[in-house]
Formats: sequence, C-alpha cells, structure tokens
Amino acid sequence: MSRSSETARAVIFDCDGVLFDSSHANIAFYNAIRATLRLPPMDRAWEDRAHFLAATTVLEEMFGHDAALAADAHRVFASTDYEPFFDLMVPVPGLFDVLAALRPGWRLGMATNRGATVPGVMRRFGLDAWLDAAVGVLDVPRPKPHPDVIQECLARLGVSPAGGVYVGDAESDLVAARAAGVEFVAVGRTSWGPRHVRELRELPGVLERLAAGMPSTA
Repeated sequence: MSRSSETARAVIFDCDGVLFDSSHANIAFYNAIRATLRLPPMDRAWEDRAHFLAATTVLEEMFGHDAALAADAHRVFASTDYEPFFDLMVPVPGLFDVLAALRPGWRLGMATNRGATVPGVMRRFGLDAWLDAAVGVLDVPRPKPHPDVIQECLARLGVSPAGGVYVGDAESDLVAARAAGVEFVAVGRTSWGPRHVRELRELPGVLERLAAGMPSTA
C-alpha cells in the first residue's frame, strides 16, 4: 500500500550540476546557437550564467536587446537538436549507487530549469528506472528561483512539502526550495545553505539524519 502524502518522503534533484556534470554540454549548445547567428562564443561570465538559467531566460537576456536578433535566436534555438550534446553530459560519480540506496525509503524526482530536453535526459541515461517524476520549465508557469517546478514535482510524487528535500547546486535552488517549503541540501564546493555535501554520494548520510525530523513513514 502506498504511503499517504502526509507520511511519504521525497528527494527531488536538480539536473545540471547535481545529477550530471553538464556544463560542457550547455556551453557547447549555446555556442552552437551563437555560431549559427555568426556571433563569437560566450565569454566566461556567460558560460557560468547559462549553466544555471532557464533557456528562455538565457535567450531573453543574451539577445533581448535586439528584437530582430532575439527572433532569430529563438528560431535557431527551436531548430537546434540537443541530442548530440547529450554526449557531453557526464553522470556524477556514484549517481546510480545513490539512487539505488535512496529508492527503498524515498520517492525520487527531478525538478529542473531544463525544458524540452527533459524527456531526452530521462531516456538517454535510463532515469525512468529510478525517478518517479520529472518536471521541467515547460510543465509550469515560472522557472526557478520560483518554486513551481518543485511544487509540481511534489504533487506528482504525492508528497507534502513537509516530507520533501530538494538537492541543488545554486543559490536560486535554495530560494526555490524555501519558497516551496521543503528542506534543502546543496551539492558542490559551497558554504551557503543550511546543509551541503561536496559530492552526491555523501547525500544518503545527510538524508538519514534529516529523516529523523520528518513525518513518520510508518
């Protein structure tokens, strides 16, 4: 019998920077768009920003100063196949071991600012076997740092905010988690946030301690 939303627990992951090292893939994708538009590659500042922002925000902020260029950029974006760029995405060390360790006691989901590429990520890396829900920006009105993707993922998992944990690698993820009313764990070399791990494979130990203060799953 499935647990009710009042007693179930869920771990919801961001995608880029948490489940995958995908910076090279995202940089190559946006640079391909720029090359088609006969523009130079992104500078370092834009490389960092493009990795965290939703695609719609990248296009708006990168090209929005010129209406004609923005229209061309949206057209090129829509016609550029992301499939070749999946080759540049690398699962983080221990990813599938972590998912296997968590699955018996937690419902698992992904909530990301990715859009049309979410189904491709799920298919390409076999995440359908592990994740019970995957939500991207095309499924909700607003991207992170708004809480919409996390809230939608909780709804699909049948878990209340009190039983949810969001795992992210950016301060916008923390903002979204707080707005959604879930716990937050930061991944990576960071000192911000209430809890953080250097690598995803450290997560089960942190979650074991967090679970002690969550609603019972009995």
